[in-house]
Amino acid sequence: MTRHMTAAQAFFCGGIATVAVLAVQLTAQTPAGHAAPAPVHGAAAAAQAAQAPATYDLVIRNGRVLDGDGNPWFHADIGVRGDRIVAVGDLRDARATRDIDATGLYVAPGFIDTHTHTGPGLATEKLGAAEPQLAEGITTVFVNPDGEGQLDLAAQRAAFMKAGIAVNVAQFVPHGPVREAVLGKEDRHPTAAELDRMRALVRTGMQEGAWGLSSGPFYFPQSFADTQEFVEMARVAAAFGGAYQSHIRDESDYNVGVIAAVEEVITVAREAKLPAIVTHIKALGPGVWGFATAMALRIERARAEGLEVWADQYPYTAGATSLAAALLPRWAQAGGDAALQQRLADPATRAKIRGEMAENLVRRGGAASIQFRRVVQDPSIEGRTLDAVARARTVDPLDVALAIFEKGNASVVSFAMIEDDVRTFLRKPWVMTASDGDLVPFDQGVPHPRSYGTFPRKLQRYVVDEPVITLDQAIRSMTSLPARVFRMPDRGELRPGAIADIVVFDLARVRERATYTEPHQLSEGMVHVFVNGRAAISDGKVTGDRAGRVLRRDGR
Repeated sequence: MTRHMTAAQAFFCGGIATVAVLAVQLTAQTPAGHAAPAPVHGAAAAAQAAQAPATYDLVIRNGRVLDGDGNPWFHADIGVRGDRIVAVGDLRDARATRDIDATGLYVAPGFIDTHTHTGPGLATEKLGAAEPQLAEGITTVFVNPDGEGQLDLAAQRAAFMKAGIAVNVAQFVPHGPVREAVLGKEDRHPTAAELDRMRALVRTGMQEGAWGLSSGPFYFPQSFADTQEFVEMARVAAAFGGAYQSHIRDESDYNVGVIAAVEEVITVAREAKLPAIVTHIKALGPGVWGFATAMALRIERARAEGLEVWADQYPYTAGATSLAAALLPRWAQAGGDAALQQRLADPATRAKIRGEMAENLVRRGGAASIQFRRVVQDPSIEGRTLDAVARARTVDPLDVALAIFEKGNASVVSFAMIEDDVRTFLRKPWVMTASDGDLVPFDQGVPHPRSYGTFPRKLQRYVVDEPVITLDQAIRSMTSLPARVFRMPDRGELRPGAIADIVVFDLARVRERATYTEPHQLSEGMVHVFVNGRAAISDGKVTGDRAGRVLRRDGR
């Protein structure tokens, strides 16, 4: 006779009561305010459970549960104690401090946004409420992407906690500040000693709990780094179990071309031996439209080789960047703004810069494809296209841009992708969802609508209105997939023992309200959002509770 029953035998003998007890025993910790019960086993446990229904802080009943793993939805109840899910199943007899009837609604893990520029906003008391993110169903954001952001992660973490954050935050070590701290804005490779100093800075960031290294070789001055520099920095991140996320060197045909830029990320994955992500993957500009299939083929070949190469994507045909990044040649930016101004003041050099800007403008689809979103020195042109501003002033679009560069810079939306390429990437099982969004005051600028609507747009447009992927595929790309790519324990899934980051949404009402001209509009359809077990949105309204945490890779 065997000494232990199988799981199937236990279910048959003990029924639902036994399952409930087993689910409760999976709880990792007894939350504050709850007395730890004495261990009870076997038939006595089943009898006790039958006589005394389990109690929870929260039970979400009758929902269509999407567990995050890409499985079709199933009917179940979710039981929560403290910040953990402790039961998934039939909890009809359970008692709860709060009951939510989710009949007709979908219940999913909180969404994880793997690429955001929300760091500066979240570090302020006003924007720490993260209303745009919560309205999308986002419960965790990654900050310091593109090799940009704050290098002192401890100081950044302290600023988040002082402000109070309504979403969880995961930090990258950004390559740009690492390079600038050692090399400034110089166009050269580091010496052996300088490379050691750069490694040390990355190591410090990883020791502070970062989830990996982010890079942006498309951007000045990171564009001056060669592939080996990124490999060396990524090896430090790999030693801590981190990942490498890159705004690739060329998303178009600016320099090496988009295919070679994808191959560079694959090289980093191979040589540094870590997961590597092509972030906000796209084929940008008429010169590379239709290249999505070739890009995907390179990634799939690398994966077949055994490399962990992934991507994330926002579901729009427009991107956003700075006007300088879109139009200026990188050599003109070497040395920083003062050096740029000197070059612009020299007629011959200015003419050379203007000529290369003309080529870059074609790559971006022309002046009508560039819309100003934030221009500090001239807010009157925010929301208008470069073409419209030039026509109103009866000057050439390039002269409008040069006049801006003489005073600083501007942020722009760039309409430079095609729908077929967007859909090609959407269908890939190795593509996560990411907004690349900002977090700015509601009265500031004309940001890309992705800052308010990325996740609802994917559900509304590409699941419901024009089915490109299934609902369970979309949810997986927003939840368990990023959690597994970045090795985030106990997030991205609905199961006993997981953290209670939970969204309850009405798929029929999920919609993006933000537009390119009126972006400051919250998305709709999230009925309830819980962050670490606490209500951030309740009955469609933001509660103001700030239960977010700065998540450290080392778990501290």
